[in-house]
This record gives sequence, structure tokens and C-alpha cells, in this order.
Amino acid sequence: MKTFDAKIVSTQLVEWVKSYFEKTASPDAKAVIGISGGKDSSVAAAVCVKALGKERVIGVLMPQGEQPDIEFSRLLVDFLGIKSFTVNIGETVDSFMSELKKHIEPSSQAVINTPARIRMTTLYAFAACIGGRVVNTCNLSEDWIGYSTKYGDAAGDLSPLSDLTVTEVIQIGDELGLPYELVHKIPTDGLCGKTDEENLGFTYAMLDRYIRGEDDLSSHPDIKEKIDRLHKANLHKLMLMPKFELK
Repeated sequence: MKTFDAKIVSTQLVEWVKSYFEKTASPDAKAVIGISGGKDSSVAAAVCVKALGKERVIGVLMPQGEQPDIEFSRLLVDFLGIKSFTVNIGETVDSFMSELKKHIEPSSQAVINTPARIRMTTLYAFAACIGGRVVNTCNLSEDWIGYSTKYGDAAGDLSPLSDLTVTEVIQIGDELGLPYELVHKIPTDGLCGKTDEENLGFTYAMLDRYIRGEDDLSSHPDIKEKIDRLHKANLHKLMLMPKFELK
């Protein structure tokens, strides 16, 4: 297996984004990105700035009520020099859930996924208003095990990071010279106070080596079984909607 070269891949990413916009959008179309302050949105935004220029990249910060780590999002937009907007989705989520409760008790899945879908609705509203394309910020590791919300953060018009593992995204972020605290920020779901890895029961490093065929996890059969099960159960998130075909 060939060694991952962050410098080469960074250049390829920039050229890919530039080509996508040249082929599918107007000359002044903007990239609209939800800025969480984590490595994925940081790297995706930085790539878009290099490809399009900072004037054509719009960051949207979408806290749900009080977000303790919102300063990371602000650090990124200031570092990149991009225009940004802050839309607090807290009242929208609360209003929707209040209305839903009149008809049915929201499940934990609904509580977790609804904010992500409201955020995606917000991004597409901005894109519609300014003539933009929504940038998906999911990476391969998260996609592999379904650690995303269908029609939420799993949606978008282009996905620059979806073939890169967490380990590789971090290397790209370092190569692009992004602030260390953004690229190496420990990911959390923002709900239960646990990190992603604590929720998953294994590290991204283990997952990434398994995905790339560097470790068959034979010494951790329980983790291999869990990863395989999650991957199979969540493949529907990566597929086009099945449709009936008229014969």
C-alpha cells in the first residue's frame, strides 16, 4: 500500500474543488460551509479558500443555544478571513420538538438527528440566497460506520473529504498550516459530554488502519465485529435513494 502524501493530496483536493465549481457553477458561485470548529469543517473550508479565494467562501456557525466551544468556530473564520454568519438554531429546535410532542413522543434518535437536519436546511437556505453550493464535511471514517445524520451533515453538493480517513484529514490540516487546536481538537457529539471515540468504543486510529487494510483487527475480534456491523447497517446513507424502474 502506498504511503499517504499529505502535500500531494492537498494539491489534488484544491484542484478538485476548483474544477467542480468551474464545471458546475457560475463564476461567482460561493462555497457555503457549516463551521463547527472541528478538523473536518476547518480543513474543508481551508481547501475551498485555496481553490476559490476567501471572498467566495461563506462560513455559517450554527450553535444550538449556548455552545461552549463556539470560540473554535470563530477562530477558524478569523484565521481564514472568510465572511461568516451565526444562526442560533436553539429556538427552532425547541419549537419543532414542542410541536412534535403534541402528536408523538420524540425518540432519542429524533432528538439527536433533528438539529443536524435543521442545520442542513439552514445551509441550503444561505446557498439559495447567495447563489452557493453546500460543502459536505464528512470524512471516510465517519461515513464508513454511519457516524452522520442522513439528510443532515451527510448531505451536501460536493464532498471533498469523504475519501479521506480521520488520520488523513488531520495530516491535510497540518499540511495546510491550520491552527493545531482546530486540527487536533477531540471530536464530541455535543450532547452527552462524551467524545466520539468513547461513544464508539474504539479509536479512529484503529478504524482508519482497518479501513486502509493495515490492520485486520484479528487481535480485537469484538471491535472488528462492531465496525463491520455498523458499516453494513449504515450503507444506506451512502447510496442514492432506491427508485422503482418502469420496465
